Amino acid sequence: MRHLLLRNIVCPLIAAAVMFSLCQSVMAAEKYELKVVTDRPDAIYQAGEEATFLISLTKDGKPLAGESGETITYRVDDYISSGPNYPNGKLTVGSEPAVVKVTADKPGFLRCVVTLDANKKLTKTAGAAFSPQEIQPSLPVPADFDEFWAEQKRKLAEVPAKAKLTPVTQPNNKIECFDLQVDCLGGAPVSGYLGKPKDAKPKSLPAILWVHGAGVRSSSLGNAIKGANAGMLSLDINAHGLPNGKSAEFYKEQYAGPLKGYPHFGREDRETTYFVGMFLRLIRAMDYLTSQPEWDGKTLIVIGHSQGGGQALAAGGLDDRVTFIATGVPAICDHSGRAAGRINGWPKLVTTLPDGTPAAAELKAAQYVDGVNFASRSKADAIMSVGFIDVTCPPSSCYAAYNQLKGKKQIINKPLMGHAAPGDIHKAFFAAVKEHVKEQAGK
Repeated sequence: MRHLLLRNIVCPLIAAAVMFSLCQSVMAAEKYELKVVTDRPDAIYQAGEEATFLISLTKDGKPLAGESGETITYRVDDYISSGPNYPNGKLTVGSEPAVVKVTADKPGFLRCVVTLDANKKLTKTAGAAFSPQEIQPSLPVPADFDEFWAEQKRKLAEVPAKAKLTPVTQPNNKIECFDLQVDCLGGAPVSGYLGKPKDAKPKSLPAILWVHGAGVRSSSLGNAIKGANAGMLSLDINAHGLPNGKSAEFYKEQYAGPLKGYPHFGREDRETTYFVGMFLRLIRAMDYLTSQPEWDGKTLIVIGHSQGGGQALAAGGLDDRVTFIATGVPAICDHSGRAAGRINGWPKLVTTLPDGTPAAAELKAAQYVDGVNFASRSKADAIMSVGFIDVTCPPSSCYAAYNQLKGKKQIINKPLMGHAAPGDIHKAFFAAVKEHVKEQAGK
């Protein structure tokens, strides 16, 4: 009797478990893929033109049948809010793409965010540009911008550029590498890895400076080696003047401790904002490179992504010796974007007050470390990448800087890219660097 009772209890439980497992397998087999794209592959329109977002959904790689469509929620916004001027709501996606039409009456970007029902938790975004090369600075360059930076350079020049080189082991016997420390204004030194071909002749090498994105880490020996292998004086510096080659735990502790929230340090005053010190280390690093006997005297390249892209723009605006900048999805741009009704760039240096206005003191200080304003002073040739769905360094902030550059320039538009520096961008950037070196050699 006891065995019969247990069988009557256990068997239904097993059957239920089997059925649940089968249901789970069926659900797992139903793979949904949601897509949203523009009707133009480049996603670029003129202001006033109509752009069309096409929303499609497949299940197990096949379009849905017309009668069994799925409901999606969508919204169009300007990266700040959807507002009354942009469409939003629900649509049914079946065998044919759902269509959302939008337009913008001024230069800028709009995006369409689409979400399948909550149970499937699928969200996709696409961006559309409207006359992006007509995006202008959100505020004029301060009248004393150049005067301010001339004074910073004067104070920097008073600090002797005492340098310490320590040989670093690496596998290529045709180049040599060093840990480099150079005294700088403000306490933190230039800290980097320097690589160069062995036995290079005087005035024979172009110079390249690699600068870092946000965060806290060691300088990159790999970048120093990459540039040296390409026949350049190659210096990679970390953004904070920290010692190189320490444990991961060391940099983690710095990020969680003394450098926690560093982008906003001192942002109420142009003299104290953290980026002034970062940019002074750029200047000192470039001074060091150009003081080396192997420098060819005419080619100076700065390359970086995100925060590094912002630094590259600053370098071009601060030093006329810079001949080429490679700036990927640049940060530190368009801090005053909200003053022009558009989203501002990383690190959102200016607080938006409850009434929607920018904090006055922060806004004033931010203008002196804005990549847009440095771009307006740069005569260097340039390449830039921009992601149309980048919410960290929004595309309008990147274009605001790009449009101010004075040299020969090119931009790589990525309509479906967020904040990223994928391999194809790295490859394109370094190809452009090598082409610039070739052009310079012919001068």
